Amino acid sequence: MGSAVLRLTAARLAKRYLTPRWTALAASLACAAAFAIFSGLLLKMLRPAVNELIVRPRPGALAELPLLIAALAAGRGLAQALQGVTSNWVGNQLVADLQRDLFSRVVRSDLAQVRSKHSGVFVSQMLFDAGLVREASTNGLIGAVQQSLTLVAAALVMAFSDWKLALIALVASPVIAMTLRRFSRSAVSAASGAMKSSSALSTAILESFDGIRVVKIENSEEFEEKRVQAAIRSRQRHLLKGDNARALAAPVSETLMTWTVAAVLAYEGWQAGLGRTNIGAFLAFFAALMMAAQAIRQLANAFTVFGQGMTAARRLFETLDAEPRIRDASGARALRLSQARVQFENVGFSYGDEQVLEDVDLEAAPGETVALVGPSGAGKSTIVNLVPRFFDVTSGRVAIDGQDVRSVTLASLRDQIGLVTQEPFLFDDTIRANIAYSRPGASSAQIEAAARAAAAHDFIAQLPLGYDTQVGEAGLRLSGGQRQRIAIARVFLKDPPILLLDEPTSALDAESEIQIQEALGRLITGRVTILIAHRLSTVRGADRVYVIDRGRIVETGAHSALVRGSGLYSRLAQAQDLDHEPVAAS
Repeated sequence: MGSAVLRLTAARLAKRYLTPRWTALAASLACAAAFAIFSGLLLKMLRPAVNELIVRPRPGALAELPLLIAALAAGRGLAQALQGVTSNWVGNQLVADLQRDLFSRVVRSDLAQVRSKHSGVFVSQMLFDAGLVREASTNGLIGAVQQSLTLVAAALVMAFSDWKLALIALVASPVIAMTLRRFSRSAVSAASGAMKSSSALSTAILESFDGIRVVKIENSEEFEEKRVQAAIRSRQRHLLKGDNARALAAPVSETLMTWTVAAVLAYEGWQAGLGRTNIGAFLAFFAALMMAAQAIRQLANAFTVFGQGMTAARRLFETLDAEPRIRDASGARALRLSQARVQFENVGFSYGDEQVLEDVDLEAAPGETVALVGPSGAGKSTIVNLVPRFFDVTSGRVAIDGQDVRSVTLASLRDQIGLVTQEPFLFDDTIRANIAYSRPGASSAQIEAAARAAAAHDFIAQLPLGYDTQVGEAGLRLSGGQRQRIAIARVFLKDPPILLLDEPTSALDAESEIQIQEALGRLITGRVTILIAHRLSTVRGADRVYVIDRGRIVETGAHSALVRGSGLYSRLAQAQDLDHEPVAAS
């Protein structure tokens, strides 16, 4: 990452995440400055301490100097402790803000944006990348300030102790700085690779867990182990590269500083031979030189950490900057319902260059159930997704009571729509919380009434904890039929006028399907319902059937009329051996 990009990223990070807590940050920086000042004063005290306590004892010095040194040491320790506490608070608050902003951006993104990356990437960003940014804002920023000021304090002490020796030490500084900068760049490059490999590792782990049944039925545990191990090795390789860069920086800088010390000792030995040495001044200089060496090492580490954090921040900002394309239009108003009539008017839709829907006209009137049938990939789910604006049309319009769904607020639109899918999703929470997800303030009586309407109350009542039973990850502690009935109860509680059903019974056994069909029969009463079905037995009672093929409506009518025809619906019915009546050859 170029220096200009790094500066822009750092400026943005400071403005958005550090400025709101500037008082704590300023306090931490002040403590860092105090640490450097106390360190310098302690070094400065070495000269009089040695000269006045050992070389030429001064009356009263024994009572004064040790106490002063102890006081300075206490102040230095207190400043360091306060700096650590305040910087930890700033860092943890910053991470929390970053994680909240990142999750908010992702959860409010378009479906297409969310699906463009694996969830493992977002998990890695929230945990690994955010941690690097925290380190950059504490150990990086504050550490750099503290060590820079410490280095300045040490340099001043060296200059006042012996300016000629200070010049010798100064000669080595550019070489040490360039060497450490090289290691810093290597560590930053490794951090970029580590972030990518961390995303790959998160992805591999999540996929293995999500598909655990497939993994086991295919005896693929060893394959998944090798896949995760490969991701771990890749991540470790990058982490090791960064760690080695930081580890090598210390001995290299120490070697260079030792050479400097050797030169200083040679000069001081020559001076001593001439009788020009001052033992107190030399010890103060030597201690300052050692402190400067330590400050340089830590400063190199701080710059490395800062560079890694800015690399991570840049990746986080790329996600945060991804504006959703589907959002409230300027001047959008709340949806006003009278009948909740849904109309598709010459609708077209494309995924990039792929035309998915073309010239679609359909209508669902109040109290009607319309069914969408057709082969897989025909565009049925896309039609359903356009109603709540999971995607936006590329031509034509979708209207509710004559209002283009793009002209109303998303919140008011989606508040009037209920969705039941083939694979209902439940959160790892109680049954009560899952039913009340759309209406968090619902009373226990309302939740129970919704469960009864969805034919879910009886099985819930038989559970040891009833409505307070935890359903497990994705509801896996419940059967498919139980999960579906809880999902239907959720919609009953929401009580929306528009209902979207995406093959809600296709994955159920016969007994569960009967119960679900009865619950759905109660649910659709009086609502505008759009139903997707592959099994044509579920659309017999539909008021109107739209047959979709290759993104177009190719037939429209009632089941009884379509099944006697000679079109696609009749062929699908024949394939399912469903009420098919032979069609006379034309």
